[in-house]
Amino acid sequence: MASVLGASSLAILSSRSLSSSTSKTYSIRSLSSNPGQSCVKRLYGGGIGIHGKKGRSQFHVAVTNVATEINSVEQSQKLATKESQRPVYPFAAIVGQDEMKLCLLLNVIDPKIGGVMIMGDRGTGKSTAVRSLVDLLPEIKVVAGDPYNSDPEDPESMGIEVRENVLKGEELSIVMTKINMVDLPLGATEDRVCGTIDIEKALSEGVKAFEPGLLAKANRGILYVDEVNLLDDHLVDVLLDSAASGWNTVEREGISISHPARFILIGSGNPEEGELRPQLLDRFGMHAQVSTVRDAELRVKIVEERSRFDRNPKEFRDSYLAEQKMLQEQITSARSSLSSVQIDHDLKVKISKVCSDLNVDGLRGDIVTNRAAKALAALKGRDKVTAEDVATVIPNCLRHRLRKDPLESIDSGLLVIEKFYEVFS
Repeated sequence: MASVLGASSLAILSSRSLSSSTSKTYSIRSLSSNPGQSCVKRLYGGGIGIHGKKGRSQFHVAVTNVATEINSVEQSQKLATKESQRPVYPFAAIVGQDEMKLCLLLNVIDPKIGGVMIMGDRGTGKSTAVRSLVDLLPEIKVVAGDPYNSDPEDPESMGIEVRENVLKGEELSIVMTKINMVDLPLGATEDRVCGTIDIEKALSEGVKAFEPGLLAKANRGILYVDEVNLLDDHLVDVLLDSAASGWNTVEREGISISHPARFILIGSGNPEEGELRPQLLDRFGMHAQVSTVRDAELRVKIVEERSRFDRNPKEFRDSYLAEQKMLQEQITSARSSLSSVQIDHDLKVKISKVCSDLNVDGLRGDIVTNRAAKALAALKGRDKVTAEDVATVIPNCLRHRLRKDPLESIDSGLLVIEKFYEVFS
């Protein structure tokens, strides 16, 4: 914290990191007439307090965002943080589990697919695969210094402050940053997820002092919940609300604050540990089933690769640099060409007929299947969707939307495939 003492004012500039990759900076100014008074910055419960020797009532505090003024400092902090991060297992080094990897890649290409739910046995690499996506995530345009990663080109993805600045005709400072991946711990409190309002500041000064939570940080990024089937019901309700509207609203003591919260929801879990609520399950665009590898040779290869990574993570990651870079380029190219991919009306009709014959509730199944098929075509470098693309993605898009029959022994994914070939033949 650097301080400058003047004859009539005291200015303190301080920055506080919200995450490993973004920081929010505050400018706190006091109108004290005594230049010799000392100040201490105190952070608590999302609020900021300034204390002088004779109490706090004499100080008037205003909080403004000045992150755009210290871009160079932020960049150096980001580089330092990147160096100190734990090494992540390379996505290209994951052996097998092609269904899970494909679902993850398609969601990165088209976030509007709506995320993926990964269910399978323990120890099958679910969390490893999700976290390894970090290296492949592309860069996006964001408004500098904005805690919500506002999109400068899309009013729907802008925070209220940024939108007001646009309406005033102010020029936005734009930076490129990697898509965020945010972990939602099972023990997180609702305030930490949604954000908190500093009631004391609101009552004493009439200022809405909002401390953004994990949903704000995950806007336009990825929100990952490991063991999602064990998540508390009150947090599930929060996720359902944000996933449905794309906005998070915090209501506290008569004060209301809203901000955009559009994210790719990725969950993983073991079905033996409990079922997921149907309302939340339906919010996942795709469902990947992961099983334990049975082939002895593959198992040996997985063990050897993991041992190599544990011995020397940097050397192991370097050995996969070329493959990782190729995957990154594929994803970037697919994202840029996605809007030009076409799907024939005949294919759309057949997709809807499959959904109808399987008694899938609602139209999310139709929408997600169309989006996933387009994303797959873009990933393969084509501008037109084929029946093969639809066959690849339709089990993952519809499997978790079928009504469960306790007497049915066949896997729901196989039911979808059977109906697909019946309709498309």
